[in-house]
Amino acid sequence: MNLSSSISSPLHIAAERKTPLICFSHLRWDFVLQRPQHLMERFARERAVFFFEEYIPTDHHLAYLEIHPFEGTTVKSVRPRVPHWWGEAERERALARLLDDLLAMYGAARPILWFYTPSMFSFAGHVDASAVVYDCMDELANFKFAPQHMREMEAALMARADVVFTGGYSLYEAKCHQHDNIHPFPSGVDVAHFHSTRKNRQEPAEQLSIAGPKLGYYGVIDERLDLALLETVAKARPQFSFVMIGPVAKIAPEDLPKADNIHYLGQKHYGDLPAYLSGWDVALMPFALNSATQFISPTKTPEYLASGRPVVSTPIADVVRHYGDVDGVFVAADADAFAKACDAAMALRDTNADWLVPVDAMLEGASWDKTFSAMKALMDAAVLDNTYPTVPISKVLAKPPIQPAALSRGDTAAVTSL
Repeated sequence: MNLSSSISSPLHIAAERKTPLICFSHLRWDFVLQRPQHLMERFARERAVFFFEEYIPTDHHLAYLEIHPFEGTTVKSVRPRVPHWWGEAERERALARLLDDLLAMYGAARPILWFYTPSMFSFAGHVDASAVVYDCMDELANFKFAPQHMREMEAALMARADVVFTGGYSLYEAKCHQHDNIHPFPSGVDVAHFHSTRKNRQEPAEQLSIAGPKLGYYGVIDERLDLALLETVAKARPQFSFVMIGPVAKIAPEDLPKADNIHYLGQKHYGDLPAYLSGWDVALMPFALNSATQFISPTKTPEYLASGRPVVSTPIADVVRHYGDVDGVFVAADADAFAKACDAAMALRDTNADWLVPVDAMLEGASWDKTFSAMKALMDAAVLDNTYPTVPISKVLAKPPIQPAALSRGDTAAVTSL
């Protein structure tokens, strides 16, 4: 069934464009550019999008909203400010009122509600929504400092949601029994953006001054990284320089491994990443194998590959599932094997680029545009009386592992078989 044909009438399209989307996120719009930003930017081309962030404590005696427009986007970031001495119940009532005020202010009748965190459903569940979408990127209940009742909040959101997406296949397998309209969507990749790394780019001065060869990681530096592994590998390979790019979260600075060949360059703008990547010989994913990484499907895997860099990763389930047989992806379980994998990746980097031909063919089907179109079709179907195609879970699980090219067909049937 092709959903696009069932929702393309002029009257429906006109009505759809007037339906705003409220996206509830535990991540700030301007923190790091990830899946929410890629998708919401595309939704904002056709409808008003409000990015409702976690509350910020304030010394003011009243709760209020800050509306932040950012340059280059029509997405409006909504930041609630709540007195820091208020208890949970009073805060939740205030957030519900502020949400109602936002909807009234913009004439947003029956909006689409899109959740990245279940923790915000408690104050938003009363809204009369055209559709409720839960895009589950991670198992947030397993993260450090997660709210105590996260699993109960997620169960309530699942019960209300019209459609559920997961950020990868492992997460889908863990949650597919909880909803009858749930679909795995590994994150896409901006191929053109990262392909630019392969051209002659000017490496940033702060990185250019670092002696090579350079092996790099970008992303949030938090409990999901195996810092002990990084320290051991850096000690075992003193001739390599290890470049770490990204904000540090939930880790004290003194707990970061220190060595002459480990370099922390801080957070960088998404647009600048190709320039930094251009100076790397190998890209790294030194993830810890713990509850916080059990279901992750790292966005950086296809981004690293699109940049033309070999990848060395610990055995994250979705990395092994989707990229374990890809030339240029090396998987290692411990520090000794990781160091040897870095050697092998360096050797591959010094050969010709023939290994990139099948990689590029695979990435053609993994664009954010294709991912967005498939997700939008399922969301639109949920708006239209929950008319979505169904596939028995037993058949879905019997399918082979997802290949990014499956999204290239642009039909919803392809999505249900991921």
